Amino acid sequence: MTVYNVNLGIGWASSGVEYAQAYRSQSLKRLGIPAKFIFSDLILANNIQDLTSNLDFSDDQVVWLYNFFTDVRIAPSTYPLSQLEQDLRLKQRQAEKRVRDKEVEYDLGAEGLIIVVRLHDEDPQTIDQISYVANGQMVMRDFYSYVKYAREYYNGQKDNNQVTVREFYNEDGSVAYVQHLDGDKETFEMADGTVYYSKNDLYREMIKRLHFQKGDVVILDRMNEDKQLVNGQIIFEEYRPAKLVVVIHADHYDQHYTNNQTILWNNFYEYQFTHPEDVASFIVATDAQKQLFAKQEKRFQHATPRIDTIPVGSLSRLVKPHGDRQPHSMITASRLAKEKHVDWLIKATVAARQQVPDISLDIYGQGGEYDRLQQLIKENHAEEYIRLMGQQDLADVYVKYAAYVAASTSEGFGLSLLEAVGSGLPMIGFDVPYGNQTFIDDGENGYLLPYEEGWTDGQKVARLRDAMVKLFTEADLSAYSQHSYDLAEPYLTANVAQRWGKVLEELAND
Repeated sequence: MTVYNVNLGIGWASSGVEYAQAYRSQSLKRLGIPAKFIFSDLILANNIQDLTSNLDFSDDQVVWLYNFFTDVRIAPSTYPLSQLEQDLRLKQRQAEKRVRDKEVEYDLGAEGLIIVVRLHDEDPQTIDQISYVANGQMVMRDFYSYVKYAREYYNGQKDNNQVTVREFYNEDGSVAYVQHLDGDKETFEMADGTVYYSKNDLYREMIKRLHFQKGDVVILDRMNEDKQLVNGQIIFEEYRPAKLVVVIHADHYDQHYTNNQTILWNNFYEYQFTHPEDVASFIVATDAQKQLFAKQEKRFQHATPRIDTIPVGSLSRLVKPHGDRQPHSMITASRLAKEKHVDWLIKATVAARQQVPDISLDIYGQGGEYDRLQQLIKENHAEEYIRLMGQQDLADVYVKYAAYVAASTSEGFGLSLLEAVGSGLPMIGFDVPYGNQTFIDDGENGYLLPYEEGWTDGQKVARLRDAMVKLFTEADLSAYSQHSYDLAEPYLTANVAQRWGKVLEELAND
């Protein structure tokens, strides 16, 4: 058995989908089941290996559409700057060398050319990109890992400088294939003369060459339905004889446009939900979502598909404090986006300080709301007790705090919630699907607060404020902490791996 996990892209600030795949990879490794992770986006800003290794994917697990048709391996950027200088005979060409941070610039004034090399590592000096600038315009860019694996050619126009051709190389430097670009049209010309007239055609050929076998499982995590790539439909057409599994990573419908006669599915999942006969199992992260989705599929699709609950995250261990937690200290962690409503937490903390004078809140994460939140803290003169902490590894950070607070009004699962209970934190959050309902037992490890969408922001802030005050003035924090640890136990990696093992074995033998 091999498990193929289908995605689109990956970045430094990855989404919950990529993190879910990373956690799944840990479970599959524990089970000894080979796994591949398929990415189809054009990723050239960084060597894709930097991004995948950042989430602990092994290089041999990664399948990337754009190097699939070459013999270049997914590998770190180890090509030395010294070798490049020899390759381009830069000393003989009397290049003037300038070093700027992580860039090395070679000025070939006599040739009207500047070569800008981006260092991947400053020590040792290895490279990952080279830009060629002629007469002030980019004309060519090369991309390196352990060899040069791609090159872009630009039209060199001053006002509309665009890529017109990309070449992808084999290890020996020969051209494996050429991508021709003309506006929104693209063709792929292989070294043997075969031409694929769209990215869809190229993607389909890759999927065919993966040669799925009976007993394999193809997990569709993210699908794209624009004209450049309809990977979801291609997977539905080409997954056989393997079994197809669809993971639901978010709230799967819009309740505002749903009634007894009709439902508005999340557009990322509509195709999958309306073709349940092809899906061996839908995977959801919580039992609450499983029960709701099962009712909706039966009502609106007249189908009773298999639905399994497997958490999208797991815990390698339960984290226990070595000393006392900081009294009356709170932590929240999320993208700093409007839908996370971190501003409500700031206002509630300011208000709660009137009754709990030493209450504090640390906010972890990055996002578009950072500046607005910083300004809100400043306006309330709260800089000493409410802090924006940025993006950090929080594995051993949660345990320093006395409580976790969240104001999001929808979480498909909530990895930060899981990590918080795994560090024994009492919890505060609204009674909304699905994460809070999974990780907060009202009155046992915290407070699951009533929530009405029509309430004013002031009413929502007041609920959060009152819960903060009650937690730190009335609750048995020790008992709440122990209950959080009890809730976290089933989410240990070994236990989540068992769930994956059971489902995969049943699907393979079905």
